[in-house]
Amino acid sequence: MRYQAREVDIDGRVRLVMESALTARDRVGVQDFVLLENYNSEAAFIENLRRRFRENLIYTYIGSVLVSVNPYKELEIYSKQQMERYRGVSFYEISPHIYALSDNTYRAMRTERKDQCILISGESGAGKTEASKKILLYYAVTCPTNDHMAALGDRLLQSNPVLEAFGNAKTLRNDNSSRFGKYMDVQFDFRGAPVGGHILNYLLEKSRVVHQNHGERNFHIFYQLLDGGDDDLLNTLDLERNPHSYHYLVKGNCPRVSSISDKNNWKAVMKALPVIGFSEEEVQQLLNIVASVLHLGNTQFGEGEEGETYITTETQITNLAKLLGVDGSALGEALTHKKLTAKGEEMISPLSFEQAVSARDALAKAVYGRTFTWLVEKINRSLARKDSSVIGLLDIYGFEVLQHNSFEQFCINYCNEKLQQLFIELTLRSEQEEYEAEGITWETVQYFDNKIICDLIEEKHKGIISILNEECLRPGETCDLSFLEKLEDTLGGHPHFVTHKLANGKTRRAMSREEFRLLHYAGEVNYNVNGTVHCNLTLDQLVMCQSDNQILSHCFRREEVIDQKRPEMAATQFKNSLMKLMEILMSKEPSYVRCIKPNDTKQPGRFDEVLVRHQVKYLGLMENLRVRRAGFAYRRRFEAFLQRYKPLCPETWPNWHGRLIDGVSTLVNHLGYVPEEYKLGRSKIFIRFPKTLFNTEDALEAKKPEMVITIQSGWRGMKARRRANRRRQAADLIRRFIKGFIYRHEEYCLENEYFLDHVRYSFLKNLRKNLPKSVLDKSWPTPPPSVTEASEHLRRLHMKNMVIKYCRRVQPEWKKQMMQKVVASGIFKDQKDNYPQSVGRLFLDSRLEPEQISLKVIQTLGSEKVQYGVPVTKYDRRGFKPRPRQLLLANTFAVLVDRTKIKQRIDYTAVRGISVSSLSDGMIVLHMPNEDNKQKGDAILHCNHVIEVVTKLAMMASKVNYVNISPGSIRFTMPRGKEGIIDFVRGPELKVAKGKRGHLLVVSQQLSRIATCYLLVCF
Repeated sequence: MRYQAREVDIDGRVRLVMESALTARDRVGVQDFVLLENYNSEAAFIENLRRRFRENLIYTYIGSVLVSVNPYKELEIYSKQQMERYRGVSFYEISPHIYALSDNTYRAMRTERKDQCILISGESGAGKTEASKKILLYYAVTCPTNDHMAALGDRLLQSNPVLEAFGNAKTLRNDNSSRFGKYMDVQFDFRGAPVGGHILNYLLEKSRVVHQNHGERNFHIFYQLLDGGDDDLLNTLDLERNPHSYHYLVKGNCPRVSSISDKNNWKAVMKALPVIGFSEEEVQQLLNIVASVLHLGNTQFGEGEEGETYITTETQITNLAKLLGVDGSALGEALTHKKLTAKGEEMISPLSFEQAVSARDALAKAVYGRTFTWLVEKINRSLARKDSSVIGLLDIYGFEVLQHNSFEQFCINYCNEKLQQLFIELTLRSEQEEYEAEGITWETVQYFDNKIICDLIEEKHKGIISILNEECLRPGETCDLSFLEKLEDTLGGHPHFVTHKLANGKTRRAMSREEFRLLHYAGEVNYNVNGTVHCNLTLDQLVMCQSDNQILSHCFRREEVIDQKRPEMAATQFKNSLMKLMEILMSKEPSYVRCIKPNDTKQPGRFDEVLVRHQVKYLGLMENLRVRRAGFAYRRRFEAFLQRYKPLCPETWPNWHGRLIDGVSTLVNHLGYVPEEYKLGRSKIFIRFPKTLFNTEDALEAKKPEMVITIQSGWRGMKARRRANRRRQAADLIRRFIKGFIYRHEEYCLENEYFLDHVRYSFLKNLRKNLPKSVLDKSWPTPPPSVTEASEHLRRLHMKNMVIKYCRRVQPEWKKQMMQKVVASGIFKDQKDNYPQSVGRLFLDSRLEPEQISLKVIQTLGSEKVQYGVPVTKYDRRGFKPRPRQLLLANTFAVLVDRTKIKQRIDYTAVRGISVSSLSDGMIVLHMPNEDNKQKGDAILHCNHVIEVVTKLAMMASKVNYVNISPGSIRFTMPRGKEGIIDFVRGPELKVAKGKRGHLLVVSQQLSRIATCYLLVCF
């Protein structure tokens, strides 16, 4: 366990370090209140809070309950590094923190497969909302996530400004106070990733809609609309910007707050609504409802001579009817008359002036309250609820005692009574289960059971809520004082109920005649009955359920009007919703956060003892502590206890190798524990008194200097031994290396094995860094004699591997090109003068454009496709007259074409051979059989791309081995068995002409010496 104190870094900033709570308890107190020696003393409790608050230690435990004091300043304890520090760590291993509770709850959900919940309570301004935000942030950062989770997180994040706009308000204690209770389920899948959420809202402070105390404001959304809405929107809603123009906004006399920017918050709300899933129509309908509440507040009444009430502001009724989507006359009738049913007959009765004002305010509260509930349901639909494991967060008011406590404070404190009852029940149950699991006898715990107060409020027929319902439903005029009289008659002898009439003289001086007092678990509270009966009444919904506004028609259902059953009163509705909440919490494993505000002025470092004592009492913290301390103050698992305190016993230090329980027993016997001070369970040690633990901790502190000396000497000795071993190993290594160098030319033996192994290793390591990168790179590191054979084998393997990789990367088109080049190399390399010039030039698929080939020729060829075409010059066999032609190669034959006419067809199977000269000319002779009467002898052609044409023709005709390269002359056949000769000579320029003796003379252009040398070097 550690403590968190202050340190100042080089920049002068306060930096927080973690706590070693037991050893620094005199300065910073204990980190767990169960370790307080005088645990029954409220003064000791508050002093421990003060010490820790002074050292910026805002978190303290009461067992598993986390107490949080609002520091009113930023502390550097919420970084991502801090989250990782608490992630996966046992709850009591490090200092108290909201992250420790969050992680412990998350791990319990994952390992035990049981839903969890965290109950956060405290006064307004104590930091409840911030605590819930820190918990959600911890899960967002540390849990697994994906794109869907990120979108869900964005919707959850964007729901905050919307809920705060409609549910938060400025109070005397807090500029952004949540005026509703919120229970949120965060849902996780089997991997522990958050996959959804669901929100339940409780007890929205609807009275704030129509009344605010001096210095307070209505809900934020009204001021945001007036300050941030554009002129066109305000004109549509018939609103003006000045908040003083609206009756519901002037009662607190605080339209502007320096710490709040209503305009910026309005932008945030408008940005968030589409993200949550609101359509433009829904947004407009929602704003219509907000504006209608303001117009409803400005609706004024007059009183006639006979006492009848009428509306004096018809303009407001017109605006209301338009915004609410209802009939104006029906709305006016509902605000000034009430409907009564007696013996099956309906009667319309006019309302008095006071009753009409109350009906108007009731309508405003009902419209706003139900719209807020619809808003929460809408957010829930956007959070994509799924069946999964759940961690619930309950953020609700703490126990409230104000100067004027009304029906709403009664409901809030009733809720806290139920939560206190639940807490005591679950705490005792968990304590008893732990004792039974460890085999320790359970001792009866004395505590105040507040069931008597809960029954006083909720018991059927006799409880306060039942009496209130009966008073509201009885025939005739109901009033608050008659309700108070009935309470006195029914509950007069109850020990926790007092009124002015029933009280003694001293108590009467502190109570008015309109109040009754309840003695809650947290203290006495006086409740004023004025308006209680009215608050409990439900509204006539007939007008609102006929609204054209889709939101209102959803909130005020026609079925509720048609149903002849008696409607539930407000108190009963709250009681039922509270019972459902208790069922939800009972089905989960709870954790608790109790929030305390140190002062009312929000000043950092100021600790108001009176205010803190008030909250300690109303949060029931002393009762919590007494229940937790009823048995044993301290308990730890054997391994943790033994690991920390084993230096105090020679038999357990430095290591214990036996059973853990035997090690702990040996340790506590050596420390002199008496049987009354401790018990050994199956896996934990239980220590009854904090003093026993403190003495053990003090002994450990006294032992630490001796431990430090022992550890230092051991560490220095180990370092010295390591250095000596390294020097010894280095000398032996040098000796072996020198000896191996001397015997390096000998056969592999004991003397040179290390040296030769090193040489081999060095060569292989150097080879790895200098391997050839391409098949054209013929370099290879020179190997030492001992690895020459292995080096050659590796070279061949590497070259083969590079060739395979290269071939796999070759594209089909490039592979075809390379195959043709390989064939050309086999035919012409070192055989024909102009071959080197052709090597660097790509062979084309055709030397003719498609439009150069006659359509008539293509039709004549039929199914045979032209695979290659090239312009050539054909020489007659007699006279050698040149004629321009096109040579077209198909799959099984070639044709010579004169414009649109096929002049000669050459079947590949009939070709006897192909002859070319060894010089740089372009002459080609295709040898044909003499016995074929269709052929007119051998074909004599000239082409500028002789290498390409011969290669393609030889491959397509499968005549690669029939290509003849003649150095001086080529003989060819003519019709009737005659024979001709083509003579080849070198000359300054290319020339083809008839020579002597009737031969065809071809003068081939001689390549320059420079070009010849360059080509020889390159290829």
